[in-house]
Amino acid sequence: MPSSYEKINYALRPAKAVERKMLCDAFRRLSGLARLETYRYIGFGSTYFSDFVLVHKSLGITNMMSIEKDVGVRERFEFNCPFACVRIVFEESTDALADLTWDARTILWLDYDYALNDAVLADTMLFCASAPSGSVLVITVDARAGGDLHLSPTELADQRFAELREHVGESKVPAGVSGKQLARWGTAKVCRRIIDNEILETLEKRNAIRDPGAKMQYKQLFYFHYADTAKMMTVGGLLYDQGESNRVDYCSFGDLDFIKGGADPYHIEVPNLTYREIRHLDKQLPADDCLHLEAEGIPEVDLERYRLVYRYFPNFAETEM
Repeated sequence: MPSSYEKINYALRPAKAVERKMLCDAFRRLSGLARLETYRYIGFGSTYFSDFVLVHKSLGITNMMSIEKDVGVRERFEFNCPFACVRIVFEESTDALADLTWDARTILWLDYDYALNDAVLADTMLFCASAPSGSVLVITVDARAGGDLHLSPTELADQRFAELREHVGESKVPAGVSGKQLARWGTAKVCRRIIDNEILETLEKRNAIRDPGAKMQYKQLFYFHYADTAKMMTVGGLLYDQGESNRVDYCSFGDLDFIKGGADPYHIEVPNLTYREIRHLDKQLPADDCLHLEAEGIPEVDLERYRLVYRYFPNFAETEM
């Protein structure tokens, strides 16, 4: 089965590009905790390394590691590596993370191209058990409901629930969840709950041996829903020592409109606009709403979508090098 990078150009997915820029904008606020240059960035670069290019150029981070499990095309990954400061590790993510020393504040983006499973939860647990204060965890999973659509509604719900239970383990499925809740964006919502439970359970164990006032806390910052093709869900946030609470407040993450600390997601919806329309709208932005934006023929819903993401809107153009 081909790897996802062979089917999808990750550099050209508009909603993904918006998400990438939003995350980087939030990472910039970490300067309230430490100099950004002292952070380590870990992700799945694939052959495009889009997030690595953005993080390095905009944040100045030089301690970077890309985890790649597809050893069979090692030469291709190494050829496409964009900077000398990116170290590529060819291992399963759980093995690669287990081999690390956790003495540097770390931004870890586990950008999976498949559904939530026990391996994702194992990576989550490892990070939360080890990462130092001021570290950020971001997890992206495929949130399609799945199942055989030829089945009856009841059979389809049962199948989806059975698949979720098989992927994550029966004990990880929150009480009260049923297959009917997994339709549409329901799978994404349940996945967020499962990941959140894993983070909090791991921190509870970690905090058992820490002094009062020095407990590790988790502050959710991100909860995105988007669909360039498949429905995708991203959730994550900041791990920090209680003693750094004032410095976390100083970061002012909440000033960013897309920061979400609860169960309500931020939907990234990218309208299809021409370059001329984009330039015309940019001259009228920022604006508090879309009611006074002038753009002939563009539906109001697309005006609002663009108003919300225009600062992060991708710029794609054909060129000859």
